[in-house]
Amino acid sequence: MSDLAELKGFLPFSLIDWPGKISAVLFFSGCNFACPTCHNWQLAQEGHLLPALAWEEVVSKLKKDQKWLEGVVLTGGEVTLLPYLEELCRELKNLGYLVKVDSNGFKPQVLEKLLALDLVDLLAIDVKGPFEKYSALTGKKVSVEEVEANFTSIFALAQKYSHKFYFRLTKVPLLTEKDIELTREYLPPNFTLHLQEYINPKGRNKLCQSR
Repeated sequence: MSDLAELKGFLPFSLIDWPGKISAVLFFSGCNFACPTCHNWQLAQEGHLLPALAWEEVVSKLKKDQKWLEGVVLTGGEVTLLPYLEELCRELKNLGYLVKVDSNGFKPQVLEKLLALDLVDLLAIDVKGPFEKYSALTGKKVSVEEVEANFTSIFALAQKYSHKFYFRLTKVPLLTEKDIELTREYLPPNFTLHLQEYINPKGRNKLCQSR
């Protein structure tokens, strides 16, 4: 692959971005949301101002570290917007790595293709809260019908590929305990909604934090 213009960050070693696995993390710019509580806001909304990393250098490092790394996490931003996502996953699999994709779930057709081609080993899907609060939570005007349609597709995929889905919610200030319980009820049977504590993004390194 040639250099990836949206590749803005690389964390060569992580114990927290893939539960139970040692991983490297690739950070990509661009997002279809503008969440007011996003701790990767610079990467998501102003990534075009950041320098891109050389893909060849990243690959070289991944090859060197294969003896202790198990997988590679693709995060952002929103990686399902990348036109070369399928090719990227295939190259990482050819290197011998497991692949995890972090996503907001609004491109279910992209995720369905990755699953069908066996190019992804885990999908971490952010379910941000009650569907009627999505416009406030994401900073984008989005109808309840659109949110429901996307997650209907996502949940159907989860039932088909149950071992490849991990659902999570960040406890941002806008959400109440009742909101969290309602969101938990959206999930198909036998799935857990993993809760993440909200950390105010001020003063943090926006580029090198897990989503």
